[in-house]
Amino acid sequence: MRSLQILVVDDDDADALMIEEALATAETQATVDRVTDGREALDYLRREGPYAEARRPDLILLDLNMPRMDGRETLAAIKTDDRLKAIPVVILTTSGAAPDIVASYQQRANAYVTKPFGLDDFESTVRQIDRFYREVASLPDVRS
Repeated sequence: MRSLQILVVDDDDADALMIEEALATAETQATVDRVTDGREALDYLRREGPYAEARRPDLILLDLNMPRMDGRETLAAIKTDDRLKAIPVVILTTSGAAPDIVASYQQRANAYVTKPFGLDDFESTVRQIDRFYREVASLPDVRS
């Protein structure tokens, strides 16, 4: 089984920690990097500034509600950038609002997952996302 390189884009420290812990308990541990808003995510993905040596992720877990540049704007920027648009983006957010779901898919999100409230459910959900992209999905080989 392959190990994934995952970029977590989430300003909530507790949620980011739970994501990292859930991925750390998977059979094949993912490599996880984290940024706290959309501007940082784009710098990371474009290898700009302090992220010049950043690894291209296999998967992005993106929160919608963040300061400076939210997940909606970030998703639009990723999916309109020819160098980045092939990277799968899973929206992982507290919002279950229908307009957010529709808008995310219209902006070409690969999946939309509402964060469960309980710790066990949250970790199980993250592990299922990881397992799907690690074991089931075929990912583009665009490492550079």
